[in-house]
Amino acid sequence: MPKELIINQTLNECRAALIENGEILDYLMESGEKIDASAPKVGSIYKGKVIRVLPGMQSCFVDIGHEKAAFLYVDDAYLPTLVEQREMIEKAKKFQEENRFKKIGEIIPDEFSTLSETVDMRFRQDVSIESFMKEGDEILVQVAKEPISTKGARVTRQITIAGRYVVFMPMIEHTGVSRRIENEKERDRLKEILETIRPEGTGIIARTVADGQSYKTLKNDYNMLVKIWKEIQKKDEKTKAGTCIYEDMNFIQRVLRDITDEDVFQIWVDSKDNFREVDKFTTKYLPKMKSKCKLYDSEVPIFEHYGIDLEIERALANKVFLKSGGSINIDQTEALVSIDVNTGKYVGKKTLEETIVKTNLEAVKEITYQLRLRNCGGIIIIDFIDMENEEHRNSVYNALLEALKKDRSKTNVLPISGLGLVEMTRKRTRDTLTRLMCEPCPYCEGTGKVKSTLTVCHELIRELVKVLKKTQATSVYIYTHPEVTARLCSEDLGIIESLEEAYGKNLLIRSENGYHIEQYEIFAQEG
Repeated sequence: MPKELIINQTLNECRAALIENGEILDYLMESGEKIDASAPKVGSIYKGKVIRVLPGMQSCFVDIGHEKAAFLYVDDAYLPTLVEQREMIEKAKKFQEENRFKKIGEIIPDEFSTLSETVDMRFRQDVSIESFMKEGDEILVQVAKEPISTKGARVTRQITIAGRYVVFMPMIEHTGVSRRIENEKERDRLKEILETIRPEGTGIIARTVADGQSYKTLKNDYNMLVKIWKEIQKKDEKTKAGTCIYEDMNFIQRVLRDITDEDVFQIWVDSKDNFREVDKFTTKYLPKMKSKCKLYDSEVPIFEHYGIDLEIERALANKVFLKSGGSINIDQTEALVSIDVNTGKYVGKKTLEETIVKTNLEAVKEITYQLRLRNCGGIIIIDFIDMENEEHRNSVYNALLEALKKDRSKTNVLPISGLGLVEMTRKRTRDTLTRLMCEPCPYCEGTGKVKSTLTVCHELIRELVKVLKKTQATSVYIYTHPEVTARLCSEDLGIIESLEEAYGKNLLIRSENGYHIEQYEIFAQEG
């Protein structure tokens, strides 16, 4: 079944989903309420000012005019000369040749992997950040990662400007073709075209959608990016620090540029304004797709009609059920994402090993799907059900690698360990779906749990004993949550009566509906 791009507008929230066979391949959203309109977005370029250099962390903080200073690491701050870049490329080639048999795990590349594989900052000159960065320096930086949680944006001085078919790098010399284009003849053809387009000292990468495109198409895209770069340079000279001097395309345009390819059969839009925006963009940049855009006007909401809302609800849950009856539990923490696979209600038909393998293989598809949809990043640990057979372990691992090829983000996957664990990393440039759509529970403060009534009663009684020992008052008032009150007046009534008798006090318990389950107050009073 062909791909379809679905774009929904609800008040000031815009959502886009690329779907195939009912499965969401990519999901993006932008909300004016949830996301600060002035917040740094990936691709935006700022004239920043260095406000603090940290030699101990080999990094610095840069004021880009946002409430949180941006973070700039030494590898992203250093701009090697052309001679140094060429030396780095040779060192990288030599290193790859020497270590080609020592590779552990598999890397599923993204479009920019070709750059990091050749211009590898590990092989730059050994220079410290304080030797070329000083407080007060005004520098041009680009947002590489949006602010996530409590962290500010991560920025780089190695500017890249993305077009529909190519990416232009004004400061790095490199010619590359997206690793997602696997045909060697096509890769060679594109590389030959790019070499004729690219001036010395600059870089260009052919994106995945450049597959099959002509010299003229690539050249026009490149010329547009060069023009944008010249305008940025002019603004840099006139603009004061802490100002955004280039913003990437708006949400609709980025969706069409980044996640739409020639395989998209239909583009459905439920807003007339967005329809006009799509029509305008496709007319100018994607003429072959102009006829594919349709206005959706059914009474059933577009995301509901395509089952996308249901999939998003599943993506917000910790537990996801598999069709067989098994399940996966996904827990996202600050440190990592842990995924646990369980057989659940699935009991299989033949042997235990067969049941386990089938569950793990089914889980692989759902795990890779959920990682894309939730936009999980960083370190990811998958706890598959233990398999004794080495062949079965390899089949599950290979299935995972194959499923990850649908992901636009770069992933690095290590083989299944002796404990049945897979360690992997996934590159992420924007916040997770959970953080975008949810906020910590105000009752449990995001922990997902509160103290039990029994625990609160025990804590209260310990505190009560301390008050009874000190006070001369004849009456002591206890104010608690209704559930705690109910327990103190039933199961724990004997303890309360024994304390009254032991200390000769009247204990008066009152319910407070507005109290948190863990909240209580004890007052001693004469009379």
